Amino acid sequence: MTGEAQSMLLKADRPVPRTAVARRSVRSLVRFVPNPKTTPFTFGYLVLLLGTTLLLRFADPALTDRLLQLSSTDAHNLWRRPLTSLLTSAIWLSDEGWLAYVVIFAIAVAPLERRFGARRAATVFFSGHVLATLVTELPVMALISAHLLPSSAGHWLDIGVSYGFFTTAGALVFLLRGRARLVALAVMEAFIAVIWLGDDPASLDSVVTLLGHTFAAHFGLLFWGPRLRRASAGRARIPAGMHKPESVV
Repeated sequence: MTGEAQSMLLKADRPVPRTAVARRSVRSLVRFVPNPKTTPFTFGYLVLLLGTTLLLRFADPALTDRLLQLSSTDAHNLWRRPLTSLLTSAIWLSDEGWLAYVVIFAIAVAPLERRFGARRAATVFFSGHVLATLVTELPVMALISAHLLPSSAGHWLDIGVSYGFFTTAGALVFLLRGRARLVALAVMEAFIAVIWLGDDPASLDSVVTLLGHTFAAHFGLLFWGPRLRRASAGRARIPAGMHKPESVV
């Protein structure tokens, strides 16, 4: 055995210091945290949500109430100012748990962006937000117009990012294979049910939100999932080193 081989064996037998293991673990965890280099859309969106969350906490309540009213995608507001409400409803969080949304975005939005790029991640996210809003609120508008629902049914605060989140989550579930896909699908459906049951299940706004979450998740699963898989397969056939960033649109 050569001296070099003996040296390699001795190094292999040495125990890895705990500090080195800890540093590797930290680096592995940090890799999944959204950052401006690898996930600029996710990171920038979280910064925006942090800004609006701080605004809600520290600004004049009269100002923030007015901003939320203008941004809400309830049936009444969506009828009066559709573009404003659709564009701005997704920049607010319905509570102050911003750190919880960091975890949520790290689980669902950031992985999609790392794999397919910022432009595709934003497209999936906002398409789900807009379509789920329209699918749930347009029937409410129609029922109010037909006097089957009272006018008050069109006045409730409808803001947040959950429709976009469930769309990206549904797309990622489809990209999984075998038992992992079934488990992830069951977890996603259970999460939707827990959110509904944790609110007032019998109220109209809870039912509308439940339908929105369900539509968004399955829109991501059945519409975006197959398209992303085909796009991923197409990129896999391209020789290494010849992929163009964000070439999947």
